[in-house]
Amino acid sequence: MKKRKRQRMKTAVRIILTILVLVVILYLLQRLLMPKYMDDVMEGGMVQEYYDEEKDHDVIFIGDCELYENISPAVLWEEYGINSYIRGSAQQLVWQSYYLLEETLRYEKPDVVVFSVLAMEFNEPQQEAYNRMTLDGMRWSGSKIGCILASMREDEQFMEYVFPLLRYHSRWSQLTREDFRYFWEKDKVTHNGYYMRVDVKPAENVPEGRILSDYSFGENAYAYLDRMRELCEKSGVELVLVKAPSLHPYWYEEWDEQMQDYAREHQLKYYNFLDVKEEIGLDYTTDTYDAGLHLNLSGAEKLSRYFGKILAEECGLESRRGEEALEAAWEEKLAAYQAEIDRQLQELENKN
Repeated sequence: MKKRKRQRMKTAVRIILTILVLVVILYLLQRLLMPKYMDDVMEGGMVQEYYDEEKDHDVIFIGDCELYENISPAVLWEEYGINSYIRGSAQQLVWQSYYLLEETLRYEKPDVVVFSVLAMEFNEPQQEAYNRMTLDGMRWSGSKIGCILASMREDEQFMEYVFPLLRYHSRWSQLTREDFRYFWEKDKVTHNGYYMRVDVKPAENVPEGRILSDYSFGENAYAYLDRMRELCEKSGVELVLVKAPSLHPYWYEEWDEQMQDYAREHQLKYYNFLDVKEEIGLDYTTDTYDAGLHLNLSGAEKLSRYFGKILAEECGLESRRGEEALEAAWEEKLAAYQAEIDRQLQELENKN
C-alpha cells in the first residue's frame, strides 16, 4: 500500500515538473518571438514604459502621435514646473484611449487629462498591427480585457492576445539581434512618453482633404468620448480636448465644429492649435521632420511652451519646482533628454 502511494507521489511530481518545464519553455519562446519594438517601429514600446514611472503626474496626455510627437513634458517641467506624462501609441483609437485612461486612474489621479480628438475620425476597429502597439504593452487587468474586446476586428482571435505565442509563433524567420538583445529588458524609447525627432523635412505642397460623403463622427466614437468625460467627472479630473497643429491628416472644419459643439455642451476646454499656429511661432519649413505630419523637437518645444502657459493660467496648475524628490527625478530625466538631443544631432552630422 505504501509502495503504491510512493509511486503515485512520484508520478504526480513528474507530471507537475513536466508541466512547469513546458510552461517555462512556452513563456521563454513567447518572450523571444514577440516584437521588441526597439530598432524599428519604436512606437510599439511606448505603452509599457508608463509602469516604471512614479505615479504622481499633474497632467496625463492620452492619445496618438499628435500628442506623443508634438508635446515635450521636459519643457512643461522646465518652464512651468508641470509634471506630465504621455500615454500615447500609434493610431490610438478613442476606445483605447478610454481604457488606458481607466487603467491610469487606478494608479494615480492627475489634475488634468488631455485627449487628442483626431481619434474621433475612427468609429470601428482598424488594423491589427496598430492595435498591437497599444494592447501588447498593457498590463493584464479588466481595462486591458475591455480594450482588447473593443479593438478586435472580426478576423482576430481573443486568445491570440491572451497568449501572444499563438499570434507570433511563425516569426522565426524574422528574428534579429534585437530579439535576443532585448529579451529581458528594453531601453527607454521616450522621454515621459515623448518620442523625439530632431531632423527636419519641410512641409511642401500639403494636400487638401478629400470630399467625404459624411462628416459626422460615429456613435461608437462619441460613446467612448462620453465614457471618458464621465470617468473624469467621477474622478474629479478636468478633461481637456486638443487638436494638434499637424497639417495632415486633414482636419475638416465640419469635424472642428462638432468638437466645439461637444465642448460647449459639456463645458469642456477645447483647443485647436491649427488656429493659432502663427501665435505659437510654428514654421513648417523648420519645425517638422516629415513634411507636416508631426512636429520635430523644435516644433514640439514651441507647442509645449504655448500649451504650458494655458495649463498654468487657464487650468490653474501650479509649479511644483522646489519639491525635492521631483526635482531630483527631473534632473535625471533632463540629462537623458539632452543626451538624446546630442546623440541625434551627432547622427545627423555623421550622415552629412
